[in-house]
Amino acid sequence: MSDNPTRSSSTNREAWLGLLAISLGVSLVVVDFTIVNVVMPPIIDDLDISAFDAQWIQESYAIILAALLLVMGRLSDVVGARRLFLVGTVVFGLASIAAAVAPSGEFLIASRFAQGVGGAIIMPTSLALLNMTFQGPDRGKAFAVWGSTIGAAAAVGPLLGGWLAEYSWRWAFGINIFVGLLIIGGVMKFLDRSPRQPGRIDAVGSVLSVLGLGLLAFALIEGRNYGWWEPLKDFGPFGDTLELSVIPIALVVSVVCLALFLVLQVRLTRVGGTGPLMDTSLFGIKSFSTGNIATLIIALAEFGMLAVLPLWLQYTLGYSVLQTGLIVFVVAVGSFFASGASFGMADKIGPVGLVRIGLVLEAIGLLMFGLLASSDSPWWIIGIALFLYGMGVGFATAQVTNVVLADVPPRHAGQGSGIQSAARQLGSALGIAILTSTFFTALDNDLSSRLVDQGTPEPAADKLSSAVSDSAGALISPLSDDPKTAEVADAARDAMSHAIQLNGYTCAALLVLGMLATLLIPRPQAGAQQWGEEQDPSGAPDAESHVS
Repeated sequence: MSDNPTRSSSTNREAWLGLLAISLGVSLVVVDFTIVNVVMPPIIDDLDISAFDAQWIQESYAIILAALLLVMGRLSDVVGARRLFLVGTVVFGLASIAAAVAPSGEFLIASRFAQGVGGAIIMPTSLALLNMTFQGPDRGKAFAVWGSTIGAAAAVGPLLGGWLAEYSWRWAFGINIFVGLLIIGGVMKFLDRSPRQPGRIDAVGSVLSVLGLGLLAFALIEGRNYGWWEPLKDFGPFGDTLELSVIPIALVVSVVCLALFLVLQVRLTRVGGTGPLMDTSLFGIKSFSTGNIATLIIALAEFGMLAVLPLWLQYTLGYSVLQTGLIVFVVAVGSFFASGASFGMADKIGPVGLVRIGLVLEAIGLLMFGLLASSDSPWWIIGIALFLYGMGVGFATAQVTNVVLADVPPRHAGQGSGIQSAARQLGSALGIAILTSTFFTALDNDLSSRLVDQGTPEPAADKLSSAVSDSAGALISPLSDDPKTAEVADAARDAMSHAIQLNGYTCAALLVLGMLATLLIPRPQAGAQQWGEEQDPSGAPDAESHVS
């Protein structure tokens, strides 16, 4: 196997097998976002945990992952992407073992934090490896596979969780161990060692970025639960004691930390010395800066619908957990279909063109929910909408990453990948916050109005609608079983369908903003230089690269 850290455009068979290992690593990270939602009921019963613990089992993973992406991106450049990817896979595997044998809710929460650390290592290093391994036309194909893996893995999670829940929720984590061993073997055998940059990690910048990004993710994800201003729950001294939610405090501290972090990074980039955690000179590359803007906006809409869609499928349409997983799996089918189709389209249309096609397909699929979702929607209509949506994700997610990293020098591949991953993760967190808040607010308000129209006194209508919303729709089935409240259940199904319609329109509108953002991305110039391993953005030679 060649010791050259960057392969030629005539990519060999080993590189494609290495891509399979990279994609499996990414799938581990993404599946663990969605699989836990499905297996949470048996976890609650088995470990006898509170709703608060259940919430943190789901969300601690996303928060710590977002917090560490920039640090791990920089560390990838210093340590070497392949080496750090292997470390991340080992951390993720060990954390999965801990989660699988967890004797209590507290132990499982700690294991989920550790999984988040492993995921934060895997995501940016996977991109750095891909960016350094593939060149020329093969690069777009590799990104198509990588992006389709993200869309497919998000859809596979509910199906896999529903199937494993038939045996034990512990297998939802235990299965990661076997996949992790395959990943480690594939990376070590098929991927060349990666270049690494001698240097140190900016400790102050690391602390500021972790606090800033972590608190921002916490506030965006938990705002609906703790209250955006007035406290809905206590959090330490916040709540009844201060009569103020923890969320605005977290946002203020986050903004201060991120502002100080940005000032520090600009100064370190200018004066040199200790390498900046985020080299701000990268934003002088227009495809990188404008592509990250598009990434953040697109991420707002791409996976927010998947956060609430299973609730509608189960509680309104009456599908089982396994049936819900099968329907959502159609997204994966569409995503892989787009991956194959993009191979023949990339050279003719270009990455930006594929992104725009993807956004149009996503918007059409989501508009179908806005126009056609009802309490008796046929499965085939839902399937068509999800297939188009999945195709859109397969085109857009992959190729927007290709655009962002196209002109980033290999010596900065880790940093560039970390920044792009952070933009996507924060966009997803903000999108989920917006769409879940929109969904449950619409469900609450619309159900209350429907009950009042049916003759229910307003105080009782408000109480019933709040109960249904607080249960995320789970109360509909018990209401339906009681003849005295069957009409309430019917109204709740209609209200939940209305909320899905509103989310469909909201997601489509956000995707239109994403489409506008792609207009800022410059067209690649004929004969434009691809950054080689010898150059950085300023044209200075990179004579100190090492291989690890």
